[in-house]
Amino acid sequence: MSLRPLRFLVPGTTGRFRCGGLLVELQTARLLAGLGPVELVTYRQREEGRPFLADLLRAEPLPGGAGGALWIVSWGFDVPWLLRQLRGRACAYHAHSSGYGFPLPPAVPVLAVSRNTLGYWGDLAPRNPLCLVPNALSPEWLQRGKRCGDGERSIDVLVQQRKTSAYVLKQLVPALQAKGLRVEVQSGWVEDLVDLFNSAKVVLYDSADYWRGRGVTEGFGLPPLEALACGCVVFSSLNHALADSLEPGRMGHQLGAGTLAADLDAISAAVAQPADWRPQLETLNDLLAASSEASLLEHWRQALVAVNQHWDRILAGEPALKAPPLWRLRLKSKLRPIGSLAGRLRP
Repeated sequence: MSLRPLRFLVPGTTGRFRCGGLLVELQTARLLAGLGPVELVTYRQREEGRPFLADLLRAEPLPGGAGGALWIVSWGFDVPWLLRQLRGRACAYHAHSSGYGFPLPPAVPVLAVSRNTLGYWGDLAPRNPLCLVPNALSPEWLQRGKRCGDGERSIDVLVQQRKTSAYVLKQLVPALQAKGLRVEVQSGWVEDLVDLFNSAKVVLYDSADYWRGRGVTEGFGLPPLEALACGCVVFSSLNHALADSLEPGRMGHQLGAGTLAADLDAISAAVAQPADWRPQLETLNDLLAASSEASLLEHWRQALVAVNQHWDRILAGEPALKAPPLWRLRLKSKLRPIGSLAGRLRP
């Protein structure tokens, strides 16, 4: 079947809007251009050469114009407002982090980037179409990553400061340095992250406190995958979507596992003998192949076919299924024991 043209909605592409989530949307838009027409639309910041949401909505009648485009929304806090603007048009939520607290209208499909996010919406929106479309590793990680870990590496332990816990920065890093390990805390802009990761034996990634403090989740967690692709031994927190790909002792290792001494012993041993702490190469290759753009493009193709068929039915007048509200389910659950007790007491 022919797919609707895609319109990815982002607030802007420069300045304060540049972040990991934007880069993923840009990568996804580029990837999906291989399936059909793709357009990037801004809605907060007007940018030269790009369409602006308000202009398109004024110019195009329902149900969507432009051959019936499929609108992709993703910016967590803006999602409820965007879906109100797009009411009556084919749209889908490209869901990264979860926990923002908003409900989804009936009929709006979820394109979840992780099993963790998929399960979240499977609980909160069980009657909405749900698809799994994990984020893809950019090709340079698979092409240039030294996953066998061969050759000299100038950094014993690499830490990216952003999102990293105070425990790692203020306790673990000084303790590792006191043991004589070469620890680099990367905080500024790096032109070539692949080269940086290829230079490290061990990478530490601990985002649990960062996301707990914000009340939302680690939507996917690309840095540990990128580190694995470069042959690094990964010690990581296992919050949210990180548990999708990391399995302690098999695919990475838990960071903050009980005591500081335990971390120091494990990381020191991994620096001394990285080959003993890396995942089996065959297992790693399978994971990375599943995370390639070619593999994920097929995920997207299947998901978009399902979403397009869904909107064909909805826009033709088929009523969307609705899940019962949570208050009704909980009230029913509370009333059931009362009903059972009344039945037992009845003469």
